[in-house]
Amino acid sequence: MSARSLTNHYGSVAITIHWISALLIVALLASGFRAANSLNLDDKSQLLSIHAPLGIAIFVLTLGRLLWWLFFDRKPDAIAGMPKVQTVSARAVHGLFYLIIFGMVASGITMFALSGAGKIIFGGEVGKLPDFQDYGPRLPHGIGARLMIVLLIFHTGAALYHHFVKKDGLLRRMWY
Repeated sequence: MSARSLTNHYGSVAITIHWISALLIVALLASGFRAANSLNLDDKSQLLSIHAPLGIAIFVLTLGRLLWWLFFDRKPDAIAGMPKVQTVSARAVHGLFYLIIFGMVASGITMFALSGAGKIIFGGEVGKLPDFQDYGPRLPHGIGARLMIVLLIFHTGAALYHHFVKKDGLLRRMWY
């Protein structure tokens, strides 16, 4: 398998970034919601010590993916006969993924910086975790997480629809 994409199949670099990102995003969402709902501050701190590096990893992977597409590779052609509305919808969903990921990284870093939580979680500074609800970036961060779930449902649903109903090989294009 080629590192670069072909006209009808994604390359190994794009496939690897896609699936690692997918797994990390699910872990990121799970750790974030668990931390947000945890009343035990030690548990919340432990979850956030996992959540924040996962967020940075997703940022690096997403930035790497964009650079890969811009400078080294091109996406495969659309499936022949795919309705224009599906092609436009797919582009919109992928664009929203990028937008939400970058927005969530920005709001997460800003929330940690404003609240001082980074020093408590990563710096060994003793103190009580702040109430993140007191910081402006908390609201867009939470909205972004919920939007990410909606996008994941649409994205996964569309892939499964193409695989099981349309049987057009779309999902196989994103596997090794």
